[in-house]
Amino acid sequence: MSETVSQSQLNSTLGSGLDVDAVRRDFPILDIQVGKKPLVYLDSAATAQKPQQVTDTIQRYYMMQNANIHRGVHYLSQSATDAYEESRRKIATFFNAATPDEIVFVRGTTEAINLVAQTWGRTNIKKDDEILISELEHHANIVPWQILCEEKGARLKVIPIDDRGRLKLDAFEKLLTSATRLLAITHISNAIGTVNPIREMIRRAHALDIPVLIDGAQSAPHLPIDLQALDCDFYVCSGHKLYGPTGIGILYAKYTILKSMPPYQGGGDMIQTVTFEKTTYKAPPERFEAGTPNIAGVVGLGAAIDYVQNLGRDRIARHETDLIAYAEDRLATVPGLKLIGSPETRAGALSFVIDGAHPHDIGTILDSEGIAIRAGHHCAQPLMRRLGLPSTARASFACYNTHEEIDALEKAARKVQKLFN
Repeated sequence: MSETVSQSQLNSTLGSGLDVDAVRRDFPILDIQVGKKPLVYLDSAATAQKPQQVTDTIQRYYMMQNANIHRGVHYLSQSATDAYEESRRKIATFFNAATPDEIVFVRGTTEAINLVAQTWGRTNIKKDDEILISELEHHANIVPWQILCEEKGARLKVIPIDDRGRLKLDAFEKLLTSATRLLAITHISNAIGTVNPIREMIRRAHALDIPVLIDGAQSAPHLPIDLQALDCDFYVCSGHKLYGPTGIGILYAKYTILKSMPPYQGGGDMIQTVTFEKTTYKAPPERFEAGTPNIAGVVGLGAAIDYVQNLGRDRIARHETDLIAYAEDRLATVPGLKLIGSPETRAGALSFVIDGAHPHDIGTILDSEGIAIRAGHHCAQPLMRRLGLPSTARASFACYNTHEEIDALEKAARKVQKLFN
């Protein structure tokens, strides 16, 4: 599914081909009760639940393979190393990177962006340069660039959005100038679900030789991603939103760029030689993976990639598109409920407010009904200010959600509306 496909085209797809009942059996946590209510988990934009196949793989690693990697000649070390590097190969194939050496393991999207800012950024950003982001960004794609700009005397420029939550592309074109040194843009807004036209934005930036970083924290779980087709220079995402474990994520960068970047951290396994006078470093990706990594997390992420591949990314995308459209239709019937933003294409999540009710009260009342949503500013305070809201309630979706769960959300929202109006 391309980010340029319209919502109406997506909604016209008949059937996802996804056996959701079978999918739900892979997620034991979905069977728990919240009080006396069945769990309705609508907070996957914060973290997705993990299928049994992932948790079994992690347990098997600790029970049968646990050892440090890259250093040992014994059987367990070699077995752990093979599993770790096999996950790197799986991930490179999943995202269609040119080579596994373009995949660097980090703790998550936040660390990946900070790595780029503190290595590539410190090397390439100078006084009076400009870094371009948007009003839709998560704090993780704002604060690292602010720190860098303050250090270098550079400027942070912001692409505005319209009242529907869409980027103003005419303003974007004007902001791309000879002073722009980087475009760092989210693929999908974590707060309101806007899908940005990143393919076209990358094309326009590259026409001016401006490199592009894509925050894929929300797009990796929901859209098929082809990094070579997108031609972005950096792509970052977190494993825990992609049905994998927490504490693991990836930084993708074109290999020629990775080779030009200095180390992020110093320590074991990222060195070629060490003397008291001078240290030389390994080639990427090892150069950026100092110390003992989250081996179990990497192996677990590899299992999550296998799981998503087996389900089919196109089937997942069609199913989730249907869920979004159904949720928009059902919630629009609730008196006093307002959906936030109306982009042509929305994915993953939608936000709403209810007259008279604080989003935290909405979240608390829905929790009493067994429904897990997110309430707050969603680490997007500048976006909330642009929308004129302190916070919103957010429902977000995954491959295991159903129409019946959205019906439960609508019913609970009606309860909130009656309590506060």
